[in-house]
Amino acid sequence: MSELKARTAKTLKWNTIDRVASQVLYGLSGIVLANLLSKEDFGLVGVLAVFQAFAILFVDSGFGSALLQKKEPDNDDYSTVFWFNLIVSAVVYTILYFSAPAIAHFFNAPQLTSLSRVMFLTFVLTGLGIVQTNRLMKQMDVKQIAIADLFALSVSACLGIALAIAGAGAWAIVWQSVALAALKSGWLWATGHWSPKLVFSRSSLHDIKRIGLSVFATQFFNTVFLNVYQFVIGKWYSLTQLGSYTQADKWSKMGSASLSQIFTSSFVPLLAKVQDDIATFHRYMQRIDRFSALLAFPALTIVAACGESIFHFLFGTKWDTAIPIFRILCIRGIGVVFISLYSNFIMSLGHGKQIVIIEIVKDVSTAVALLATVFTMSLEALVWGQLAATLATWIAAAIIASHTTGYRLREFVSDIFPFAFSALVVFLVIDVIPIPSGSITRPLNIASLAALSIQCLTGIIVSLTVLYLFKVPELKEGYTLILTRLGKRESH
Repeated sequence: MSELKARTAKTLKWNTIDRVASQVLYGLSGIVLANLLSKEDFGLVGVLAVFQAFAILFVDSGFGSALLQKKEPDNDDYSTVFWFNLIVSAVVYTILYFSAPAIAHFFNAPQLTSLSRVMFLTFVLTGLGIVQTNRLMKQMDVKQIAIADLFALSVSACLGIALAIAGAGAWAIVWQSVALAALKSGWLWATGHWSPKLVFSRSSLHDIKRIGLSVFATQFFNTVFLNVYQFVIGKWYSLTQLGSYTQADKWSKMGSASLSQIFTSSFVPLLAKVQDDIATFHRYMQRIDRFSALLAFPALTIVAACGESIFHFLFGTKWDTAIPIFRILCIRGIGVVFISLYSNFIMSLGHGKQIVIIEIVKDVSTAVALLATVFTMSLEALVWGQLAATLATWIAAAIIASHTTGYRLREFVSDIFPFAFSALVVFLVIDVIPIPSGSITRPLNIASLAALSIQCLTGIIVSLTVLYLFKVPELKEGYTLILTRLGKRESH
């Protein structure tokens, strides 16, 4: 067990390094591109992202997650999933290639034909690296994944920025995406020390199909309702409004998506190993639940409260229309993190149907919210509806996870309550801090940097104070861990 904890700690460390460094690189390139390219350019790419998301979904078909859940997958399992992914990616790309003119006509944007045919290469290249990635995650050896991400992001970011400076417009984002997928998969193949056998095992496919199809169904509905807003805005609003929405959505997801990915890749393999010992499973669930709350609530709340200062510092006033949307989506991101976390608890015990039920609840809630707000022609109303649907799904996910795992609902509530209360106090305090006046028309202005610094520092102090008053044990554990690490460094 001590070895397992050590491997989990190492996995968590490298996953965190990967996510933080990747988001820094992704963020830096995104800032430059957001200042160089137009809202229409981002709107065009936002349209393609809808089709891209579905293509990647079909290529994986949930089998990657099924390999993570399976206790001891063998080489036949990995080889079978690889060949399946390759075949499906070729078929899906062919369909989308010939559908490109119809896509361009539907959105009344002729340039989408050539843009989409290149952009759709991304999911083919991504598919080539799915099994390599999942093998390393299953072995809780994610160092090479982190290095692959950093290498690919660095090179592709430079390419995208160079093309944007040269006036390539939306093509800068398209070629950046293609380069990113190609370089990451290429690195994993060069360093992964694995190649598929010429095997396509029906028994392997059958073994992972139960969880795989459940995950696929969940991800399918999730993808539908994550991308339906981009589809609706792109078709019935405008590409300019879609550009604002995609910017707000992209920057808000940098936090929530990173946390969800860290938790999934770090904790699902761990929980799968103790799935037969329910007492240990519950103990790990509690630690993971509280640790997740310690990270998600203060981080995403502070970012939401500082939204205006963040956008003005990074972009001047160019993306002001995205600020209120960004703030709402950041708060929604907290719910997204915990819905994903509770689904992971369920998946670790091999219960695929309950995950589908959670997804159905989310999709129905989202559909109701969309129908209630779409005719207002207001982006803010649309995202308020998204937030309401996410809160309803969060409650349903907690109830279903409690019933499935035997971990009581009141324990879920008590785990997160001090962190949620702390986040509320932080938001209210930051929101009343006056923002220093000054010119904000240009990015990287001193006034916005001063406001952002004051707000962030205040948020951290208030959060730590409230959690200290609640006597949250994770604070003491974190403090002890930091002192231990510093002591080890000094001894060396």
